[in-house]
Amino acid sequence: MKIREKIIWVFAALQIAAFIPVSAATAGNGKSNTDSVKSIYQMPKLSNSDLKEIGDKIFKNEAGGKKENLVYWNTGEDFPSLGIGHFIWYRNGQKEIFDESFPKLVDFYKANNISLPKILQDNKYAPWATRNAFLADKDAGKLNELRDFLYETRDTQVVFIYKRLEASLDKMLLQADNKENVKYQFYRVSNSPNGLYALIDYVNFKGEGISETERYNGQGWGLLQILENMKGKETGKAAMDEFSASAKFVLERRVQNSDPKRNEKQWLKGWENRTETYKVK
Repeated sequence: MKIREKIIWVFAALQIAAFIPVSAATAGNGKSNTDSVKSIYQMPKLSNSDLKEIGDKIFKNEAGGKKENLVYWNTGEDFPSLGIGHFIWYRNGQKEIFDESFPKLVDFYKANNISLPKILQDNKYAPWATRNAFLADKDAGKLNELRDFLYETRDTQVVFIYKRLEASLDKMLLQADNKENVKYQFYRVSNSPNGLYALIDYVNFKGEGISETERYNGQGWGLLQILENMKGKETGKAAMDEFSASAKFVLERRVQNSDPKRNEKQWLKGWENRTETYKVK
């Protein structure tokens, strides 16, 4: 089975009959929660074209939409970032505070019977000791097969990220102080225009916010922290404006709490620009 055929199979498997048959592009339609309390507590259904559009946005957010940036090692970081979501891949025994997501993506490929490039068949862990070693292999063309594979399977990667979002709410509710508010805000955003894109992108971008290691001064910066900070009731533009503002707040707080040696302030402008894309234009 070819990669493209397998991607189509993955998308078909994603369609769950229990979801409301509403496109992510039109979900919510700016209506207030006075319409139907019951309907808001379900996620809108995503079509293949919806997922592709979201995947293209994530690709642009993380990799500038450039194929060569699908295999990347950011200056100031001690690990490579791969794929449209710049999924983190650690060396054997490497300890970091951030969630390692690339091995989970590899497992997702395997679960869907997608053949892996040789470098992923041969290496469970990132095989480069340093950024310079990674760049040397990239310059020598040794990562071309991996880059091409990640480009051809962009659709599979966005399904992987969406699956993470699907599982996120139950995990967040285990830690939430005000569970009902977090649940309401999650569905309030998901049933707003641009909402599922914002949720899918952010959970990939900064995580669920449930990891005890992903904290500075005891404060996280994930999706849970955004939702906990939200208090509004209306869906639509108001919900997305508040989600964007809350995301900026937790990211600015992260930078303020971070070790100055990490110089996280250098990334803040880009992060804030990204949260602007969550708004309804």
